[in-house]
Amino acid sequence: MTRIVYVNGAYRPYAQAAIHVEDRGFQLADAIYEVIEIRDGGLVDATRHLARLARSLTELAIPPPMSDGALLHVMNVVIRRNRVRDGIVYMQVSRGAGPRDFALPPATTPPTLVVLARAHRRGWSAELAETGIAVKTVPDNRWGRCDIKTVMLLPAVLAKDEARRAGAREAWFVDSAGNVTEGASSNAWIVTPDGTLVTRQLDHHILPGVTRATVMDVAKTEGIKIEQRTFSRDEALAAREAFITSATNIVMPVVKIDKTTIGDGRPGKLSHRLRSRFHQVAEFSA
Repeated sequence: MTRIVYVNGAYRPYAQAAIHVEDRGFQLADAIYEVIEIRDGGLVDATRHLARLARSLTELAIPPPMSDGALLHVMNVVIRRNRVRDGIVYMQVSRGAGPRDFALPPATTPPTLVVLARAHRRGWSAELAETGIAVKTVPDNRWGRCDIKTVMLLPAVLAKDEARRAGAREAWFVDSAGNVTEGASSNAWIVTPDGTLVTRQLDHHILPGVTRATVMDVAKTEGIKIEQRTFSRDEALAAREAFITSATNIVMPVVKIDKTTIGDGRPGKLSHRLRSRFHQVAEFSA
C-alpha cells in the first residue's frame, strides 16, 4: 500500500496528495513519466531511466523539475517512507498548472513533479514467466512520436482492455504495413528459427525501452546474435520464441499470439536465459 507521495516539494499522505485542477498533465496530457523497478530496496537501471526522462522533457521543451541527484534523493526517500523492498517507483512531470489553453504557458511556469512508490510481491513475475503469456495484436492508432514517454496512454489502455477481453495479458500494435511496432506497455521481441534475436529498430514508432537496452547488453555478453529491424505479424507467428520486455515484466515469454501457439507453447530457452541473467548485468543503485 502506498503511504506517502512526493508532490511539488512536499511528502504528503497518499489520501492528501493532489495537483492543481488545471494542471496541464491532467487536462491536456502535457506530461511525461517513468517507471523504475525497485529490487531489494534499490533502483534498477536508474541512470538509463533518468537519461530517458531528460530526453522526453527536452523533446517537449518541459524544464527539468530538479537535478538528477535531487530526483534520486526524492525517489529514495519515497521508497524508504513507503517501506518498499520490491516494486516500482513512478514519477510524472507535467508542464505545470495554469488557465486551460492550447498555447504553451510562459517558460517560467514551474513543472509539476509527482513521485510514488508501490510494493509488488517478490517473485510474481518469475512465476508468470514459468508459463508465459498470450498477446493480442491490434492496429497501431497512436500518435507519431511514441519515442517520447508521455502520459497520452488512451490507445494503450483500450488495447490492453481488448487483449484482456480476448484472454491475453498484453497487446502488440501492428502498423498499416503489417509490422509489429511494440506492446501497449512493453517492447516486442522474437527469436527466429535460426536463433537470431530480433526487435524493432529505434525510431519514432517505439519507446526506447530501458529494459530493452539492458537485455541487449545481456545478449551481447552471452554471444547471442541480435538484429534491430522491423518484423511482421506473420514472422512473429512463425517465430521459435517471442517475449516482451519492460521494467515490471523484465523478460516475459510470449507463448501465444492471437490464436497461434508460438514454438511448442512453452517459454523458450533463450527467453529464460536472458531473464535469468538480467539482474546480473543491469545497473543497481542501493
